[in-house]
Amino acid sequence: MWKTLRWKVLIILAVTALAVWAFYPPSQKVKLGLDLRGGVHLVLRVQTDDALRLETQQTAEQLRLVLEKQKIPVKVTAETVTRFRVQGVPSARDGEFRAAADTEAGVSYDRVSRSAGTYAFEMKPNIVQQRRRETVQQSVQTIERRVNELGVTEPTVATQGSENDQIMVQLPGVEDVERAKDIIQATAQLEFKLVQGSPAATEEALLQPHGGKVPENTVVAQGVEGQFYLVDEVPAVAGRELRNARPTLDEYNLPAVSFTLNNEGARKFGDFTGANVNRLLAIVLDGKVQSAATIETRINADGRITGNFTQQEAADLALVLRSGALPADLDYLEQRTVGPTLGADSIRAGVTASLAGLILVALFMLVYYRLSGVNAILALVLNLVILLGFMAYLGAVMTLPGIAGFILTLGIGVDSNVLIFERIKEELATEKAPRYAVAASFDRVFLTILDTHVSSLIAAAFLFQFGTGPIRGFATTLTVGLVSNMFTSLFVSRTLFEIILTSRRQATVSI
Repeated sequence: MWKTLRWKVLIILAVTALAVWAFYPPSQKVKLGLDLRGGVHLVLRVQTDDALRLETQQTAEQLRLVLEKQKIPVKVTAETVTRFRVQGVPSARDGEFRAAADTEAGVSYDRVSRSAGTYAFEMKPNIVQQRRRETVQQSVQTIERRVNELGVTEPTVATQGSENDQIMVQLPGVEDVERAKDIIQATAQLEFKLVQGSPAATEEALLQPHGGKVPENTVVAQGVEGQFYLVDEVPAVAGRELRNARPTLDEYNLPAVSFTLNNEGARKFGDFTGANVNRLLAIVLDGKVQSAATIETRINADGRITGNFTQQEAADLALVLRSGALPADLDYLEQRTVGPTLGADSIRAGVTASLAGLILVALFMLVYYRLSGVNAILALVLNLVILLGFMAYLGAVMTLPGIAGFILTLGIGVDSNVLIFERIKEELATEKAPRYAVAASFDRVFLTILDTHVSSLIAAAFLFQFGTGPIRGFATTLTVGLVSNMFTSLFVSRTLFEIILTSRRQATVSI
């Protein structure tokens, strides 16, 4: 008997030691949520249609260029975010066209209709869903890189919403909320485009030589100083080929941003600038021309972006360029700011409520169940220690609803002990020996306690799966609390009873 008890005691001590090691010191190991620490909570929606539209336009343009090289005269038009149309395919070149179309668009697009010389291409439904998921995931990764460069300690960036197209961002300790929002939301789409003709003061003057219409394969872009430029629709090099960006000063000692392209970008940029010497090149950021200069010689990997920047703006631009461009625009749906004082008050109130609940429960158990109440109190304290250890080990964030989960766990633990103690009373009333009464009581309440805990775990799983933010915090604490309570109420409490009954000859149960 004592050999078995020794193993049980060693298991309890090992679990307790691991739990204490996991969360001590709590100020360093236990992560506090936004509602306890203070900071800003943001919810954004990813405009996934933007990414689909861009891919459709790029696919259509790539197909047009391939057909142009093959000297197949066609008109390619993007109709919707997932659909483009090709018109004017000569009947004699139909086979060549279909071969080229299958190569360039066949993987992601279906031909959904056809008339004489006209084809329509629709993005496949599974590809649409895949691209939406990829767009959201890429947005999450980009935002994570940006907030990490902001120096925010333990930020939270996660998807939420029924369609998983929303991103929740929590930034503890952030004071300049507007700057953080601007950096997160900045698309940072950097493009290098060839300028057609000369800039003009108005859009009308710019388009006058072209009969007031925008020529095919070009777009109008406004400069930061108000001028209008006619630039190529397809960039020579895009920001995704950027290796690094850093704030610097230009030749006039004004803030600027220097950049370095990766090997592929440097090769493409070198070929492009080498073939367009003495022409005007525009550096376009998020659709606006930041600067435009004449290409004097071949340029490879390095360049510089100038404009009317302050030092802070140059630093922020370098930050968002380094972190990569967002694949789609973001819209803010929600913003909540929690001050550090309110967070400290919440911690104080939560700790006070937990301690008050524990003390009142302890007094009740001692008065009503006498010395057996000590058993229950030890089990409850160990339950909370294990709960804290689990939370710290899993890296779970403690929130105000999480503290509510703590208190609920306390109540569930008391409920389990009450079930056990009342069953012991019933067994003792049948004049069974105390040792057998305790053993029979634990055996008979096991399924009842297991059933209630499993039911609660199922509810907690649904809360975690479909809830957001605070609800998930509550579900996490409740889940861990239920698991630890099963251990303390059924294993620890029983072991304590067995130690007492084995160590005393005329053993009785004070209950």
